[in-house]
Amino acid sequence: MKYKRLIIPAILIIALVATGVWGYNQYKMKNNYEIALNNHYQMLFYDLKDHVENVQVNLSKALLSGSKEQNVLLLSQIMQQAYMAEEKLGQMPVKHSDIAQTQKFLTQVSDYSFSLVEDILEGQSLNQKRSKSMIDLQQYTSYLSKELSELHGKLAKGQFSIGTVKRKKKNKLENTSDNMLDARLVKLEEKMTNYPELIYDGPFSDQVMNVNPKGLGDKKVDEKQARKIAADFIGIDKVEKLTMFEQGKNINKAKIPSYTFSIAPENKEKERGMYIGVSMKGGKVVWMENPRNVPAIKLNMESARKKAKEFLNEKGYNNMEANYSLRYDGVAVFNFAYKDNGVTIYPDLIKVKVALDNGEILGIDAAQYLKSHHNRDIPEPKLTESEAREKVRVDFEVDSVRLAIIPETGIKEVLCYEFKGKYQGSDFIVYINALTGKETKILKIIKNENGTLTF
Repeated sequence: MKYKRLIIPAILIIALVATGVWGYNQYKMKNNYEIALNNHYQMLFYDLKDHVENVQVNLSKALLSGSKEQNVLLLSQIMQQAYMAEEKLGQMPVKHSDIAQTQKFLTQVSDYSFSLVEDILEGQSLNQKRSKSMIDLQQYTSYLSKELSELHGKLAKGQFSIGTVKRKKKNKLENTSDNMLDARLVKLEEKMTNYPELIYDGPFSDQVMNVNPKGLGDKKVDEKQARKIAADFIGIDKVEKLTMFEQGKNINKAKIPSYTFSIAPENKEKERGMYIGVSMKGGKVVWMENPRNVPAIKLNMESARKKAKEFLNEKGYNNMEANYSLRYDGVAVFNFAYKDNGVTIYPDLIKVKVALDNGEILGIDAAQYLKSHHNRDIPEPKLTESEAREKVRVDFEVDSVRLAIIPETGIKEVLCYEFKGKYQGSDFIVYINALTGKETKILKIIKNENGTLTF
């Protein structure tokens, strides 16, 4: 009995020590994770600030330069830096609604610069109207750069921490220094909503962005109807809880106001939550994302493609054809384009993500399809296939030819002959306008073990 009385306290002490060691290790791991997360966000912020500064400086140089060659170089750099700034901003731990206008501004700076490069290469000059638009962009970029520099100074002095912004937001705690990033970005949003509209030929120009999506229909849905649409899309038996966290925001570049829901799955111990956006007009699922991990790869790309095609058919998207694909982190992503009487309609595009462990659909992005899809009056080609072939280099080895509608600048579409083949050992696609015979676009095809992409 004496030994038993001694053993029991000893076991309790050992258990208590073990629990303490475990708790300390968990605390240490949590701190290390938070430090790594904060460092990651700080690096994103520094890169964002540098990219915006580069845009602002190069816009000033382009306004001063009288050389077409120099302007092409500077505008190309502006396009790249603005795109990279928008990417970094999109990864910051803030709500989309707090940065939507700033993201749109950076996207348009990049897109407008590309449009100007095309104009210059076609012999046009930076006239007074274009220069005025560039001055406006330069002034707003200067303001953005100044605000980011001030935030950078406060960050360097330790007056706020980007990592804690995300953590505090999750815990619904409020602190002046921790909310500094949110407050300043909201201030930026207010400024960015006032910059003038950009009217030019480009996919992100205001006259294009403001065009009503063609594939939604006229029906308006309320939140209750949108909830049912979201639950039916996922499968009611798979949904435990559905919560709306954003309404009416333009959550995608197709600019479709939507109800956005987070979904707690039935089997929540094994899966993370899902997200889905349902359009306020038409009640269409604009996008869905299930960010679960894929532990093992069991399916090949062809099997995954079939799963994606079956899913689209089940959801009412018929006559869709898979064209390009990508594989990463156990997930396959397929681009499906609509086909109309044998003509491939590339503007009507849907992306589908498939898990390569069990074929589950992990995501869909139908924004571009919903923006563009409508009954088209496809014209008859004015060139025959052989006449179009004469517009392509003789030493381009053609493997296949078909008719396709491709997006051009702005909201324009053009009917082309699509020639796929090889040139000097590499795969390319050459598009010849089926009405004028003009060489419209050239894409390079990259094939590897991870899929097929075009550039």
